[in-house]
Parts: sequence; structure tokens; C-alpha cells
Amino acid sequence: MRPKKIVVTGLGTTSPLGGNIADTWRALLAGESGVRTLEQDWVAKYQLPITFAAQAKVPATDVLERVEIKRLDPGSQFALIAAREAWADAGAPDIDPERIAVDYATGIGGIWTLVDAWDVLRERGPRRVLPMTVPMLMPNAPAAAISMSLSARGGARTVVSACASSTESIANAYDHLQAGIADMIIAGGTEAAIHPLPIASFAAMQALSKRNDDPTRASRPYDVDRDGFVLGEGAGAIVLETEEHALARGARIYAELAGGSVTSDSYHITAPDPQGSAAARAMLAALEIAGAGIGDVSHINAHATSTPVGDIAEYRAMHRVFGDHLDSIAVSATKAATGHLLGGTGALEAIFTILALHHRTAPPTINLDNQDPEIPLDVVTSPRDLGTGPLLALSNSFGFGGHNAVAAFRSM
Repeated sequence: MRPKKIVVTGLGTTSPLGGNIADTWRALLAGESGVRTLEQDWVAKYQLPITFAAQAKVPATDVLERVEIKRLDPGSQFALIAAREAWADAGAPDIDPERIAVDYATGIGGIWTLVDAWDVLRERGPRRVLPMTVPMLMPNAPAAAISMSLSARGGARTVVSACASSTESIANAYDHLQAGIADMIIAGGTEAAIHPLPIASFAAMQALSKRNDDPTRASRPYDVDRDGFVLGEGAGAIVLETEEHALARGARIYAELAGGSVTSDSYHITAPDPQGSAAARAMLAALEIAGAGIGDVSHINAHATSTPVGDIAEYRAMHRVFGDHLDSIAVSATKAATGHLLGGTGALEAIFTILALHHRTAPPTINLDNQDPEIPLDVVTSPRDLGTGPLLALSNSFGFGGHNAVAAFRSM
């Protein structure tokens, strides 16, 4: 049976660059950075070695009702903001709630809720622990919050696969629409882990950049002086449906989700396979599902975390797939501007990939002063016109545990 054409009809985000899609995209094209020095008291209290991160540009407290703030962990707050924008952008259609589903993701879950509750338990005893603690900290809380807010009763599924989480949720949504379990799906991911514990842990494993004196230039994908990633927060959401369903209701279509794939390295809990073999298989599988060849790809939004080993492993994976054709692919590494949103990063970068196709403009990679000669990619350093004709783009996400997820998008 010929696969259904799955299309994107709604986008939403709250990110380190902006509180919505329009502001985030504008800031990304302008080469702005969402990374800032942290001003919270706990930075000094815990003597954290890293004093900067990419916090959400607009606090959730400025957007949500007070009761929502009290009942939701910050990760779920971000998810709700992004999903509501995406649903409104899709036209907020009046359809059977049982035909609306959620495929959402997080990498860590409600860490603020969990650790704060532990502090309350130790300092004030069990009677002072909030009864909503478990519903707030559970990893499926963002999907549940979206489902309840949008009356989506066709299933609310959660993926937790580290930094590949939200790209995997998008791949799952593709499969679920092909299977006919829903007419519309809200997919994506969220993270709110700018907290002393993850910062201390990532710093201990030497994963974070140490540029406390120059935070806006700390994330430097592909640069010879890259020294680690920058922790970010926020959420992204996309509304997906079959083309037939979208056309029947007169929806605007941004792009086609042409395919999605998932593989695993089975190599190391934190380090990627240095040869990138499983990551390469994920890209090839996404292309196969899309009915495309390597010569059809004109743009890649790379995972590109700015770690010394991660960037070169991804390059080797891309070279395995594309060979000499890699020279003609415009590569964007947008974590340089947004930081790394962990479980939310794939959703945000999928949005950037969709907008790149929709506007036929690849977004820039900032902070690339001296490109590593071992990574000879065609990196986009200022907004680049992708030209006319059909376009195909990949969005790559790779996570701790050897999780690889790739989404393929096609222009409409």
C-alpha cells in the first residue's frame, strides 16, 4: 500500500531565543544567542563550576495561569505553551477528540519537582510533601498536560531517549498517522533541566563548555576551540496530519514529514560510536522511508552539540551516508544559538528544519571562527537561500545511551 503523505500544519515553541515561533525564527536568522550568565542565588550557593546556560527567553510565569504554574513542573509548563501555539497555528480545528493524539517527549523529566520535594521531605517531613509531586515529576506529565488542555483522547504517548527523545516522538507520530490511529497528532518535546544537579553532573563528566567569561560564544559547533555543550531549556511542538485531512479542512501546510527512523549504537552509555555507523543507518533509513536518495538532500540541521568527540562522530556518520555529495549540502548547527535542550532539542530543530524549507532559507551557525579541518562540511554561517525546486532536509538527533533518531522533511 502506498504510504500516506504526512504534513506539518502547526508550529509552536518557547525557546532561549523567543517565546514563540516568530520571535525565535527572527532571532535565529539574526545570529542572536540565547545563552546568558545565570543570576540565580543557587549558582554561588553550590559553587557551580559552570555559571551560564540558555534559559527560556520568556518565563512560563509570564504566559500561563497561576494554577497551571502551581500544578505543572517547568518542563510541562514549556510543553503546554508550545503545544497551544502549535494547535492555534494549525487553526484549532473542531474535530473528534478521539481522533487527536499526542506523541511527546522529555529527556530527564520533572527534575525541579523531584529535587525540591526531596528537600522538603528532609527539612520539613513527609506531611509537607505536596500531593501533586508524583503527577508533576513523572516523564509523561508533559504529554498528559497537552492531552488534557487540547482534549486529545486518541492516545498520549511519551518517549524518553535522552537527546534523541523528541525526534523519536516525531518519527513515532509519522508511524501512528500511517497506521490511522488518529487524524491529527501533536508531536515534539520539552526540557527544563537548568538546575544545579544536572549542571554539576554534566560538568563533572567534562561535557559542558567552560567559557564562563564569554557565554554567548561558548557553544561553538565544528570550531577547533569547541569545548563542550551549553545547557538549554524550552519546548517545541508540531501538528501533523495526513495531506488528505489537511486539504479537506483548508489548512496551511508548512512542509511534508517524509519519514523518520530510529537506531541504536550499542556502544557506550555517553560516548557516540566514533565511526557513526548506527547514526548513518538512521539517516539512510529516514531517506528510504521518504523514497529519496542521498542526492535529494540539500540541507541538514545537525545534532552538533559542540563537544570534541560528538561533532566529529556525526561528521563521520554523514560522510558514510553522503560521500562526496556532502560537499553540496548546507549544514546548520543551531545549538550554537539555542544551547542544547536535551529532550526538547529535536523538536526545536525539527521546527528550524521545517521553517528552512518553508522559507527556503537555511539558518546560520554562529561562533564558528576556525572550522576544524577534520570536519570539512559546508557550514551555513549566514542565512542562505536554498534555491528553487524540490527540497529535502534531515534533522539529526543523537542521545546518551546510543539513541539515534532522524526526521526527513520535504518542501511543499
